[in-house]
Amino acid sequence: MKITYNIRFIFLALIMGLASSSILKVNAQEVKKTSVRIKADYVKTMNKEVTFKINATSKVDNQTIDVTNIPIIVSNEYDDNEVELGSITTNMDGSGKFVIKDFNLIKPDSSGLYTVIFSFKGNDAFKRASKSVSYKDASIEAKVVMIDSVQYITATLKDTAKDSILSEQLLNVQVQRLFRNLRIGEEFNSTDENGTILVPIEEGIPGVDGNLTFEVVLLENDDYGTVKALVTAPLGVPIVDQSTFDERKMWSPRNKTPIFLLIFPNLIIFGMWAIIIYLFINLFKISKTNT
Repeated sequence: MKITYNIRFIFLALIMGLASSSILKVNAQEVKKTSVRIKADYVKTMNKEVTFKINATSKVDNQTIDVTNIPIIVSNEYDDNEVELGSITTNMDGSGKFVIKDFNLIKPDSSGLYTVIFSFKGNDAFKRASKSVSYKDASIEAKVVMIDSVQYITATLKDTAKDSILSEQLLNVQVQRLFRNLRIGEEFNSTDENGTILVPIEEGIPGVDGNLTFEVVLLENDDYGTVKALVTAPLGVPIVDQSTFDERKMWSPRNKTPIFLLIFPNLIIFGMWAIIIYLFINLFKISKTNT
């Protein structure tokens, strides 16, 4: 009897051990989380506004997917200090924008390097992740000048902290447009030994009320990120408004429906109702005569 009892006890212990190990494996598989990759691009305009374009992705089954609806904390790190600047939540594309209205809210370290950290604390599905972006401060001074009766855009690129010019850097010059900006000048405009470029403005570019807004852009530089300067000048050809939106056309709003569309469809509708009423009257007369 004692031997039988021991065998039963050992058998039950083995079954419980196997069951617990399988439960642990299932729980381990359920707890397994996916890594998140955070990407952040830095854009500074000359009105001291800074925009960080943030994107969060993950790799699942060898496919890159957007990580939506996760909170990302933005903080500024300098000289062993870390100050939280705010947070954003990624949208349905796994992206978001964090805007700092005043560039002076970000502090550099002792070497003049700005460091911004984007961190995700993790959740039930994804591991915690962080991304740091470091850059130096640069500025672009741009204006319109006339040389020999030709209008030019001139711009000077400087390192703000050192107050020194930056030569042999590529600057793009373009005119703002609704869908895609219009590039003017050469494909590559490199700053000279004075940190300056000079780009002629083409004639005949249309603009609202004759005004054109030019962008001078240092694009995705390894040290300074993206820096933009805007210049507005009345150098364009005024746009003549040929829109017929407020006239009675097929593409106009409801209160501007063409007259013929109001008359003919209603005549047809009233005519059909008149026929139906006429038929009902005749049926009523027929039923009365039969009785």
